[in-house]
This record gives sequence, C-alpha cells and structure tokens, in this order.
Amino acid sequence: MKSKHRFVAALCSALVPGAGQLYHRQWIKGLILLLVSGGAIGFFYTRLSQAVWGIVTLGDTPSRLVEIEGKVRHVPGDHSINLMINSLIVLFLFVLYAFVYVSAIRDAYRTGVHRDSGRAPASFRQTLTYIRDFKFAQVLLIVPAAGILFLTILPILFMILLAFTNYSSPNHIPPGNLVDWVGLDSFAQLFRLQSWSDTFFGVLGWTTLWAFVATATTFASGLAVALTLSQKEIRLKGMWRTLIIIPYAVPQMISLLAMKMMFNGKFGPINQYLSYFGLGKLPWLTDPYWAKFTVIIVNIWVGMPLAFLLISGILSTISPELYEAARVEGAGRMQQARLVTFPVILFSLAPILIIQLAGNFNNFNVIYLLTNGGPSNPDYQFAGHTDLLITWLYKLTLNNNIYNIASAIGIILFLIIAGLSILNYRRTRSFKDEEMVQ
Repeated sequence: MKSKHRFVAALCSALVPGAGQLYHRQWIKGLILLLVSGGAIGFFYTRLSQAVWGIVTLGDTPSRLVEIEGKVRHVPGDHSINLMINSLIVLFLFVLYAFVYVSAIRDAYRTGVHRDSGRAPASFRQTLTYIRDFKFAQVLLIVPAAGILFLTILPILFMILLAFTNYSSPNHIPPGNLVDWVGLDSFAQLFRLQSWSDTFFGVLGWTTLWAFVATATTFASGLAVALTLSQKEIRLKGMWRTLIIIPYAVPQMISLLAMKMMFNGKFGPINQYLSYFGLGKLPWLTDPYWAKFTVIIVNIWVGMPLAFLLISGILSTISPELYEAARVEGAGRMQQARLVTFPVILFSLAPILIIQLAGNFNNFNVIYLLTNGGPSNPDYQFAGHTDLLITWLYKLTLNNNIYNIASAIGIILFLIIAGLSILNYRRTRSFKDEEMVQ
C-alpha cells in the first residue's frame, strides 16, 4: 500500500505519542516524546479530574470549627479561589500538552509521507539543523510565549471568571465560606442597583473626561515648549531642556507626594504664598472641582517632559527643505506649522497618543498618590470625586473585598480601552499610510 507508513505512524502516535517516531526509527525524538507523554500522564492522572471538578463546583465543603473530645478544632475545607487558580493552571498545562500531542501525530504523518515517497526519515541531527536554520525564531519565542500565557493571559482569565461568581464580603469570602457561580448577576447589580449604577456612571464619566483632558494637555504643553525652544532666537537651549526634563527624571512617586504637600489646604506652601498677597486659601484637594483641576495641572507637570522629548526628536528630523519650499510658496510661520510641522508630528505621535490615552484611563499613580480618590462623595459606593475606574476597582478589592463587582468593572474597562484604542488607531494616518514608513 503506497500510503502505508503515514497512516500507521499517525495511528501509533495517536495511541502513544512518540510511538510513530519510533516506528520511523527516529529513536531520540521518539524517546523524548515518550518521556514527555509519560510525565504528562503521571501529572494529569489525578489532577485533571480534580481540576474539572474544582472549576465546575468551586468546592462543596467550607472550613469550619468542630468540637472534638471537648476541644474546638479547625477542620480545613475547600478554598474556592485556590481551587479556581489551581484548576486554571492544570487546564492550561493540559492545553499545552494537547498541542504537543497533536504535533507528535502531525510530525509522524509528515515523516510517513516522506517514507511513502521513497525518502528516508530525517535523523535527529538533521532535525536540529532544520530547527536552527528555519525555526530558530519560533524556538526563541517559546519562553516569552510561556510567560505571556501564565503571567498575562491566565490572570486575565482569572479576573474574567471572578466576575461570574459571588466572591465578595461578607458572606462569600473563603475559607470560611464558599464561592458560587452566579452568571451575570454581578453585571446586573452594577447596572440595576441605583447605588452601584450611579457610582459606576459617575466614575466612568470622570474617567473618560480625565483621560482625554490629561492626554490633550500634556501633548499641547509639550508641543508648545518644543516649538518655542526650536526657535533660533532662544538662547541657552541646553539649560532650558535640562530644566524641563528634571520632573521626568525624578521618580514620579516622589514628585506626586511632594505636590500633595505643596497643595495641602492647611499648611501647604502654595496657600501660604497666596495668603502673603492677601488672597484666600484655596481648597486644592478638598473641594471636588478644585481637586479635579489640581490633578490635571499636576499631571501636566509630570507628563509634559515626555511629550516635549518626543516632539523635539521629531522636529529635529523634519527636513529644512520642506520649510524652504513652503516659504517659496509664500507660507508664513503659522502656515508652515499647519502644513508641515503639525502633520509630521501627528503622523509620528498618533500611536503614542493612543497609548497615552489608554494609559490615562488607568493612571493609578497620579490620582491615588495625590488625592486617594478624594474628596469623599456620599452618593458613591466606596468611591470619591476624583476616583478613576482603576482606583475604584483597587478600593473595592483591597479595602472592601468586593471582588466580583471589581472584576466586572475590570472587564468593562478593558473593553472600553481596547475599543477606543483600536478605533482611534485605525483612523490615524499612521495606520492608513503605513507603507510610507516601510
């Protein structure tokens, strides 16, 4: 039979991964696959069923105190969250092994095709040479891919699953209580209950406003400073650039804590300076509107140097011939800026501005270190006037143990950021005219 080897080898590897390679007399490759399969079978023999049971039930017996021979003792039970995490890890590993299993069958089948056509199967040395010459990049990606899988995708999936449980204080916190699957109930609470919905839409509105204003103001201020220092009339440019970069060089946490002290309403130096001139003290961080104004101003201070550096670098790459051609056509300074400078800057910085917009949606440091989300809002659930969705999420989890609502907020925040980023990037010239930089 002409196609005998391919089907026999594939069937052998399907029954015992590595057996198809041994059938082709690829001894080293076959033994490696047999060892991997043997280790996987030993690992999954009891763990796989436990993982399926754990992810489906999230446990059935909570920890409890029982009286044994007149003494109260703690009897450990099922920890729902640990069961979920362990189950996810085992199921992820099982998916990886399934990939190895399918690859072993495909490899045995392809080698069988070579044998059926009259060619000898590749030796182990030839296989290594082929990997080195044609698959080296894919091999190098194995470690970062594993890191992304277990350090990024798995936590995201864990967060998504939490949104479909009732994991929250006080009645569903392990190990004393079990956690149950509740479907979309967490999302329903977020939008159905007025206390939660008012907080969510109020915080979402401020988060959106903050993200766009913070991105626009840092870009505009950086652009203004970069254009000013690019003029020939400006002297001591090196000194000015150094002074502008200093806020960026200082760790952001130190800058923000220092700003918090400076804007303190009672003893901050800014209010003291205002009192020297007969002006009243301003509630920089204690009034809702002044607090929002303050965080925007401080964000300009800490974010402008980066925009300045990026824009200055772009300005240095613009060919003087473009400005000379514009002058020949009679364009003045403003027209040159509108026709030459701004299009080049926006073409280069559009993707970075989108990244900064997404980052400002999650700008935890500025809000938390400066105002801690305050001042407090009695109409909000565990949130203040300047809280962003990310800082509200932080308070819900670490301060109040309301993990299911926080996970639902995290999913919604991810969808908002991903949707805005993709939509805005696809509308930029950097995406539409990508061939210009190739």
